[in-house]
Amino acid sequence: MYWYTFTPLDILLFRDAKPFTPGERAWAGSVFPPNGHAIAGSLRGLLQSRHDLTLCGPFLCQDLTLHLPRPLNYIGTQPLAPVPWLQQQEPEHPSQQMLWDQRRPAPLLATGKDPEDKTEKADKPEYRQYLPWEQVQRLLQGQTLSKEDWTCPEGQSPKPWTVETRPHNAILSGTRQVKDSDGYFVENGIRLDEGWSLAIGVDRNTHQALQDADIPTTVRLGGEGHQALLKRAESLDPQWQALQTPSQRNFARSGPALAYLVTPGVFERKRNGVATCQAWPWEWKLAHTSQPNQTPGSLVSVATERPVPISCRIQGNDGSSIPAPQVFAAPPGSVYYLNHPQPLFQDQPQTAQGQLNKTHNWRRLGYSELLWLPAALSNTEES
Repeated sequence: MYWYTFTPLDILLFRDAKPFTPGERAWAGSVFPPNGHAIAGSLRGLLQSRHDLTLCGPFLCQDLTLHLPRPLNYIGTQPLAPVPWLQQQEPEHPSQQMLWDQRRPAPLLATGKDPEDKTEKADKPEYRQYLPWEQVQRLLQGQTLSKEDWTCPEGQSPKPWTVETRPHNAILSGTRQVKDSDGYFVENGIRLDEGWSLAIGVDRNTHQALQDADIPTTVRLGGEGHQALLKRAESLDPQWQALQTPSQRNFARSGPALAYLVTPGVFERKRNGVATCQAWPWEWKLAHTSQPNQTPGSLVSVATERPVPISCRIQGNDGSSIPAPQVFAAPPGSVYYLNHPQPLFQDQPQTAQGQLNKTHNWRRLGYSELLWLPAALSNTEES
């Protein structure tokens, strides 16, 4: 991968997946970080072609330091572990008395001795929502993070951006009245903190096409014509490789592992003609099952939160473009506990029958990017 950065020249506007027309909805929501479709649209607009590209990211970047979303399998600084693993390690663990729905992923419990933070609310630290790549590398290597590693540096907020609300009015010509058809609506723009940018990785062919386009240059990014400065960031190349090396090593090992999702995961499958999304890959079957005819799989548990709605557009052969149905992606930072590593079906360009794997298009746009962590039950220092 060849890495580039988008440095905003103004606020950015990435509308959410809800349809919006002034007069029908008064509030135009915004989502951030942007999804792969928005990045691909910006690059294709620059290259003036339907160039086939492969993306990695986008990720946040501070002063040419890559940042990844915080893993969601932590409560504060305390790591979580699935009940079956705790029961195997400690025969006398209180979870031995627990019962849960075997059709769902196993519950997660904190592994620390004192998971409750008893400090006053005003004195509680704010935890990073995005970790520098060096700290993620330590997690990939099975090392521990201290409380200071998880805590936001002085003067920084958990999320390095602010939301700016901007109202709009459309006035009737010759009057002081608001138009009934357009009316009043509000947009939420995103302003990145100083020193922050968006980082993406691209394949060799796209890299060459961008170099031919006379980089650095300004590009349109998001809605309402807002622009960003696109430039090459060579120092990010070894940072990403430094994360890939231990991740691939963990994947190659046998035994339990954690799959750490660093971009939105789109796991969609048609069932009885209806497309359904869920928080984990459909091909990853549960390791525990109450169904007598179902073969146990590898997936033990899932640490995730509310889904990310994503809306893209379908391009017709005649150049027309229509909104595509929404999909609901697993949020970045989700963590999957498996008894042994298992690849994604959408990683494969072709199916077992040699047909084109359409779901591979999601991976090419940067979705469902996984890093593999070692399955240590305790991954933090005593505080």
